[in-house]
Amino acid sequence: MRKLVYYVGVTLDGRIAGPGGEYDFFPSGDEQQSAAYSNWTNALFPETVPTAYRAAIGLADAPNRHFDTVVMGLGAYRPALDAGITSPYAHLRQYVVSSTLKPDIDPAVTVVPDDPLALVRELKREGGAGLDVWLCGGGRLAGALLPEIDDLVIKNYPVVAGAGIPAFDGAFDPTVFDVAERTAFPNGVTLTHLTRR
Repeated sequence: MRKLVYYVGVTLDGRIAGPGGEYDFFPSGDEQQSAAYSNWTNALFPETVPTAYRAAIGLADAPNRHFDTVVMGLGAYRPALDAGITSPYAHLRQYVVSSTLKPDIDPAVTVVPDDPLALVRELKREGGAGLDVWLCGGGRLAGALLPEIDDLVIKNYPVVAGAGIPAFDGAFDPTVFDVAERTAFPNGVTLTHLTRR
């Protein structure tokens, strides 16, 4: 069965974005540190780079390594939409969970108005190339999908936001994950892969 993997950047106080959805305050280090970190994460997860930027960083023809499908909430979809991009991950099957978004926003995007748990359960049962489903945000959607999240890949940035969108925004539901692997970078970021116990 395919896995649902929440791959996301998080501040020290558990925020995936600021109060207005901003994420430009996440520190990336000096130019050399930033390039080394970006090159490493982009090589490991090339499919998480939006289609519009893939050619510029040498990933135009990079095959998907981990995911063939992305599920996101409206908040995670909004930055692309605001930039006039309706299909931000054209190299993946795209699902946006939103009760307010028009269903015909783009032929390559499936808008799911409700019941994200049913959607994810259906996606996980699919056969295929053995690639998983990427949950790219946001916090409310992650909270709703917590029962189905199999793995977490958390990029912890050395910054406190103080306020903003939490990584998980849902009911109190303590869920234990085990650390499978952790990598530290010179820019202060740690990338931790966790699996559900």
